[in-house]
Amino acid sequence: MPGARHSRFASLHDVELCSYSATGERRAFGELVRRHGSAVRGVLRRMGAQPAEADDVAQDAFLIAFERIAEFRGEGAFAGWVKKIAARLYLRRLHRDRKMGALTAEAIEGESEVRPPDADAAIDLEEALKGLGKVERLCVTICFGAGLSHSEAAEALNLPLGTVKSHVKRGLEKLRTRLEPDAGGLLEGRRGHG
Repeated sequence: MPGARHSRFASLHDVELCSYSATGERRAFGELVRRHGSAVRGVLRRMGAQPAEADDVAQDAFLIAFERIAEFRGEGAFAGWVKKIAARLYLRRLHRDRKMGALTAEAIEGESEVRPPDADAAIDLEEALKGLGKVERLCVTICFGAGLSHSEAAEALNLPLGTVKSHVKRGLEKLRTRLEPDAGGLLEGRRGHG
């Protein structure tokens, strides 16, 4: 009967799976990991994590989510909640590894890693994000991919709020330019996110 139980979990809504998980039902939480693991790793990759690092941080984020599942009240999407946990873990890792100092210095010096546009290539969001400077990509990704507000991002990055807003604004402008004509509707709905 283990298969029947698994299929029962597969058909449940995330909020129901969280309720079962809060009672210690690991298979219910396993279903949440199966559903949302790749999205969490994707956010981390867009933030700049290498594949193995994204896997490690995502795994740690899901472990924390399991330990704190009773705190999830279903007011938002489970995926958004765990993405915020993962983003914060990744930012702590960056701080710990002292990579943030180099990224902040890069932003202050005004260096940019923007690649020249290639009119012949089809550019998707992933490629467009790679064309942003590291700090811009990080700010845009944690605000839009992980769902942190500008204030939360500023606190997590230890940057002034205005600096984060500037990086997000410049990053979005660059993304719109790179993704036109498709960018209008994609990013337009996220205005006023802060």
